[in-house]
Amino acid sequence: MSVLKELFQKNASTLVSMFLLVALPVLGSSSLTFLLYRNQALLQQLTPAQTALYFVVIAFTMAFAFTPTTFVALVTGFYFGWAGLPGMVVAYALAALVGYQIASSLDHGRMLSFLRHFPKADAVMRELKTESWQLIVLTRISPVLPFALMTFVLAVMRIDRRKFLLASVVGMLPRSLFFYWLGTKAQDVISLVSDPDTGTAGKLLVIGLIIVSVFGLYYLFNRALKRALNRNPEKTVEK
Repeated sequence: MSVLKELFQKNASTLVSMFLLVALPVLGSSSLTFLLYRNQALLQQLTPAQTALYFVVIAFTMAFAFTPTTFVALVTGFYFGWAGLPGMVVAYALAALVGYQIASSLDHGRMLSFLRHFPKADAVMRELKTESWQLIVLTRISPVLPFALMTFVLAVMRIDRRKFLLASVVGMLPRSLFFYWLGTKAQDVISLVSDPDTGTAGKLLVIGLIIVSVFGLYYLFNRALKRALNRNPEKTVEK
């Protein structure tokens, strides 16, 4: 009980933030779908300055989990076509950077300090940091892992910021390009965001990305655990 009490006392802001990062995308996407339903011409014929502002705004809405990245890719593809793809990539990078900075400032290393109560978990976490590039790509490539929440978790792990930023963009590209392409082919934005028709090939792609992410993460965690135990053989005996 004392450990749980310390967890909530010293990591309250971290835990509350993680909960909000899971709940907010549902509320945000529903609200924006309603907004687009009432005004489907909202993002049409924007000036260059308005277009730049749009990409800045979506960067912050993704960073704060108000809009899921898949939703943003669909809408941006629909309204801006392939000309908007570079702006989309920059917005992803900016969202990742903003989310990383916010998470770091909220946590201040408290979660990692708490993990020192659990030597095995602490050792596994350190081992995972040595393979942070693969870890980041595998968390980003999955269409079902929330972007903002994974940003928060990776930032709490204190992964190198430059590596985090580059690997985040690389990992996001496969699924983002697919949903962006869907947006460019759509005829109606409301039908697109409510029930995007991915087709058989699209469903197989999404399933494939989820499988790669799940089994890849399992392999990384399993290998990190084995390495941690090998470096601390006395822990194996205790287990």
